Amino acid sequence: MRIIARFLALPLVALIGIAPATLAGNIRGWADGGIDTRATRDDLSAHDLERVTEVTRPATGFSEAEPFETMPGGATTTPGSRDRMIFSHASANLAFEDEQDFHLGKALFEKLWVSSPSSTQASDGLGPLYNARACETCHMRGGRGRPPEPKAESASMLFRLARAPRGEAEREAIASHKALNFPDPVYGTQLQGSAVPGLSAEGGLRIIYTEVPVTLAGGETISLRKPRYSVAEPAYGPLDTATTLSPRVASPMIGIGLVEAIPEGDILARADPEDRNGDGVSGRAAFVRERRSGLVALGRFGWKAQNPTVRQQVADAFAFDIGISTSDLDRSHGDCTSGQTACLALPDGVQRRLGTAEAPDPVLDLVTFYSSNLAVPARRKASSSRTLKGKRLFYEAGCAICHTPKFVTRRDAVHKAQAFQLIWPYSDFLLHDMGAGLADGQQVGEATGREWRTPPLWGTGLTETVSGHSFLLHDGRARNLTEAVLWHGGEAEKARNAFAAMPKDDREALITFLESL
Repeated sequence: MRIIARFLALPLVALIGIAPATLAGNIRGWADGGIDTRATRDDLSAHDLERVTEVTRPATGFSEAEPFETMPGGATTTPGSRDRMIFSHASANLAFEDEQDFHLGKALFEKLWVSSPSSTQASDGLGPLYNARACETCHMRGGRGRPPEPKAESASMLFRLARAPRGEAEREAIASHKALNFPDPVYGTQLQGSAVPGLSAEGGLRIIYTEVPVTLAGGETISLRKPRYSVAEPAYGPLDTATTLSPRVASPMIGIGLVEAIPEGDILARADPEDRNGDGVSGRAAFVRERRSGLVALGRFGWKAQNPTVRQQVADAFAFDIGISTSDLDRSHGDCTSGQTACLALPDGVQRRLGTAEAPDPVLDLVTFYSSNLAVPARRKASSSRTLKGKRLFYEAGCAICHTPKFVTRRDAVHKAQAFQLIWPYSDFLLHDMGAGLADGQQVGEATGREWRTPPLWGTGLTETVSGHSFLLHDGRARNLTEAVLWHGGEAEKARNAFAAMPKDDREALITFLESL
């Protein structure tokens, strides 16, 4: 298997030069033949640039699957059996010498942290306030989180807390990328539903759903559930009146190393903030501060694209979800604020002989490596007539404007397994106004309270297999793919309406295509 994976990694470079006969385009900025990567790539020869430009053109023929479409992660794609562990496989082309780091990272990803002081000094430092004891708690088997539901295996959802800037100084902090927003003065950046012994948790998530009927073409009526959120039994008094609640479920982990390897210019080339072509879609790039270098970089990760790298996303999760400090983020008391004196008075888990962080090096390196090398599963039924019909309808409805099908990663990617791969994430990784229905009212850096990063669609059809549920969107309100599409508004309203106007058989074909991803 390893020999095959290594073999694939090399021919892929040459094979992507084969342009499908039906390449043209009907999509926005790349409508006239794709994004011209010659203006955005500094890692490839002129010859390879031409081939990358050709292979990333959008499809216009739908009688057969495109070349390599069944390998959405390129040579990293896992052909593993489609069971509940399918999101837990390593990149198929991972070098033998890197396998140890992957498995060590996996063990640390699943590690349960405990409160301080503890006899297991390599594991203490939890909290004192926290949402999870391990990365695996929220990202169960590398899959998608869910809102609280009766008999749920894991309610991997939290409330982000923030208010808008007040005054010129705070607005300048946002504009200069020195702050993303401003936390609640007592409860901090997110509501912590658990606490170590002797300390009260901050509160619970209260969700009330109202069923909203929607009539589709042919008279079919379905129901969407509209949520209303509040904090149950806040333990430290009321939240600030300006604090907003933004519910977030954990995102799937697969393919994120590949996302980091997409050239920044190829993402920026798809942005159209002024909607110059008048199609109603105006994706915007989110620029954020990269913590280690101090430089401003493109945000790619998180529901609002608030993190530029996998490493920063992991460090934030350690600090704010588990309450564990790392070499990149010294938050040994996690999300405790100055108003929570009892929390700040508790001991931390720093072992001075090991360093100044509760998770000393190389913990962050290993968890980042593991997270970056979780493989995308192979496509299912990509060549079936039903799937191909749904793919055509996906394009015709305009879904592919934001859910960009494919990219080619950088040749000089940080992780060599991800280098120069043709990938199919179905996302432009830009911010889009999704309308009032999905708005959370919370600004995060450059993202407004109505904007969300386009989530990748790869692996969507395996959600129930891996995670045991079919809830979708940032807060899991959609119970299935049909509901998820119908919640789209704002820039996506035209595509949503096209879906709603389709005959039932066409809608079901489009859903079949999404389930194949």
